Amino acid sequence: MRPTQPLVQHIVSVFKLRIAVVIALSALAGVAVAPGAPLSPAQILVLTVAVLLSSGAAGAFNQLFERDLDALMVRTRRRPFASGEWRGGPLWWALILAILALGVGMAGLVLNAATALYLFLGAFTYGVVYTVWLKRRTVWNIVIGGLAGSFAVLAGAAAVDPSPSAAPLVLAVVLFLWTPPHFWSLALMAKDDYAANGVPMLPAVKGDAFTAWAILVHAIALAVLAVVPFFLGMGWIYLAAAVVGGAGFVRTSLALVRRPSRATAFANFKSSLLQLSLLLVGAMGDAALLG
Repeated sequence: MRPTQPLVQHIVSVFKLRIAVVIALSALAGVAVAPGAPLSPAQILVLTVAVLLSSGAAGAFNQLFERDLDALMVRTRRRPFASGEWRGGPLWWALILAILALGVGMAGLVLNAATALYLFLGAFTYGVVYTVWLKRRTVWNIVIGGLAGSFAVLAGAAAVDPSPSAAPLVLAVVLFLWTPPHFWSLALMAKDDYAANGVPMLPAVKGDAFTAWAILVHAIALAVLAVVPFFLGMGWIYLAAAVVGGAGFVRTSLALVRRPSRATAFANFKSSLLQLSLLLVGAMGDAALLG
């Protein structure tokens, strides 16, 4: 007997909750680096829930809209909509819209309009700009789509102060630069699927060697830019996290250039996740311990 486990797994998959948690951490990092009075625990809770809801809605939109493509690809064909276990229809579209409206509305009512706007723009960028307009049309899909994560940082910072400030803006650019090499590393492993189904991901269009060099260039730029917030007021905890994470990502990207393969691509994919985790935890730890 298999009770609720498959249902839980389907919910995690459809709403892309693992990604939503990373997006929520990005928003909290935006809170940490923004100058201004700290948020109350209640405000932080509302921000976190609002980000999870808006990001989850965008993830569900992505899976519902792409269920035909997902069904053709090895990596995604077992997703609930792609496999046919869950049938998409008008009620799903309405539910996704309601979840997004709830998340954005919470942010607007409890925090401010700027936070709500950034949350909406993040969801719209991933759901519509990336998924509908760009993914099947241009090799620039994930480059422009990377703005979705940047909006989470800006949303967190706006919850503290709606006026943009230097450190959150730099961290938002860091997230923007991080997304393409992170996803290209994953795309290298699924290159044949993308090529067979006409999706113009960089490895399928330009090949492994070109993609590896593009990843390395991004990783170097990312490692350099990631230390800039230290000179804008962040402390040594953040600096240490940025240096260690950046150096690790550059190292595995160099290995990928030397020998593009599924193994080195996967190692680079994991290294990118570690770098982002270090940056976000470093930013929050810096604010919590060094104030």
